[in-house]
Amino acid sequence: MKWLKLATLAIVCALVITGCKKAADSAGDGTLATKIFTVGFDASFPPYGFRSPTGEFVGFDLDLAAEVAKRNDWEIKLKPIDWAAKDTELNAGTIDCIWNGFTITEARKTQYTWTEPYVQNKQLILVKKDSGIKALTDLNGKVVVAQDGSSGASAVESFQEDQKKENANFAFKDYKKVPDYNTAYTMLETGAVDAIGLDSAVAKGFVDKSGGKYVILDTPLCDELFGVGFKLGNTALRDVVQNTLADMVEDGTVQKILDKWKADKTNGGDGIDFIFDGK
Repeated sequence: MKWLKLATLAIVCALVITGCKKAADSAGDGTLATKIFTVGFDASFPPYGFRSPTGEFVGFDLDLAAEVAKRNDWEIKLKPIDWAAKDTELNAGTIDCIWNGFTITEARKTQYTWTEPYVQNKQLILVKKDSGIKALTDLNGKVVVAQDGSSGASAVESFQEDQKKENANFAFKDYKKVPDYNTAYTMLETGAVDAIGLDSAVAKGFVDKSGGKYVILDTPLCDELFGVGFKLGNTALRDVVQNTLADMVEDGTVQKILDKWKADKTNGGDGIDFIFDGK
């Protein structure tokens, strides 16, 4: 029966090794035991994160994340996600953070652990120049679209609710939510919608690409701040990322990355308003 004892011992050892590996992969304190930093982002959100004409994932936020990973000796893994499913991805552990023009709201402060705000943003309305829509109130009776799960969608919905309080007859003809801004832009081009609710830098990029065919309404829907969002309670990883980002601000690396993207007007880079001073 010696073979049976050896087989039993082998099974026990295998279980112990497996258990140790599982513990090593998840340190339990929010740090990256595996040294792989998985960043969740929207792959159609220029200039923060998007797919280039050559098929690469590029963007201002992705450059920041890559430098943070490099300085901490992490391997970065860029994971494009369905923005409406971002909570599921984060809670399942398939991503370590959401870093891609992610808006900090009062409600989200209780759902995620955040870095300090690093970008000032606005939610705007984009329309065709010849649409006749000059002001936000002109959206009455129009078809409006926004990205599902985005703060842009929240801003559009809040605007309609506020208008109804002042004018019971105010209503969009239709309101649509789509997975990404590229889809929304195509709908505007084809006339399927009259207006898009979207982020300032993204809107600026669409205007520049169109050669003036599209315009942004003067009055924003709202002002907001971007931060990097982590699973609620994961302060350890948040602190490492935030402290590294602060170092990058201090040594001028962030400014170099910002200058690079500011020069990319066709992707809205000149619309990035970086505000984190590293303190």
